[in-house]
Amino acid sequence: MHYNCLIVDDEIELARMTAEYFRMFEVSTEYVDSAAACLQFFDDGNTADLILLDINLGDGSGFEVCKKLREEMQLPILFISARQSDDDVLIALSIGGDDYIKKPYSLSVLLAKVKVNLKRIAQIKEAQSAVVLPADKDAAEEDAGFFMDYPTMSVIVNGRSIPLKAKEYALLDCLYKHRDTIVKKEVLFDEVWGDAFFSDSTLNVHIRKLREKIEETPNEPKLIKTVWGTGYILELS
Repeated sequence: MHYNCLIVDDEIELARMTAEYFRMFEVSTEYVDSAAACLQFFDDGNTADLILLDINLGDGSGFEVCKKLREEMQLPILFISARQSDDDVLIALSIGGDDYIKKPYSLSVLLAKVKVNLKRIAQIKEAQSAVVLPADKDAAEEDAGFFMDYPTMSVIVNGRSIPLKAKEYALLDCLYKHRDTIVKKEVLFDEVWGDAFFSDSTLNVHIRKLREKIEETPNEPKLIKTVWGTGYILELS
């Protein structure tokens, strides 16, 4: 079966309550209580648009589950955890997490974050169905060799196709839509995460990961440049 959301949390009552709340707002949701059950969920042929993943699971670590899932799929993974340290947040984001939500969380705020991601997924799917790539790849590569490839959720830089994770793609797509202009951090938080008050560290980690993928010299970026105290600019002209 296909679900909008899979919750992986060994706090069964919390997972059940969250799933029931999401269903009230037409977000189809399933929940499991262990790392093994999460992997089995997908082995059984089920699919999900995104995952809410706890770090402390009875039979393992959510970090390890995230690494395993990232070997095969690029769906958004939002960590939910009572662990509060910045180190945990940075680890979660650096290994492939798209967001980090600290417990205890507000069900309404969590639902809002989930809906932002589901809306972004729907937009990507719509773009995939609408975009027809030109037969001549040179015609497709715009902006001095930079092309957002919607059907494969990747970016083509100077003829090289680079696959991106869901949140990386959303972030780069936002910068691309506003290319050659400064995009304030607040705009990025709002359009990509749906939260204008999110942590700077989350944005910084995702920008760093993008630079590592698309820049020739990540420490001396020529594409994604920082405008100190304001935001970022994707320079293509």
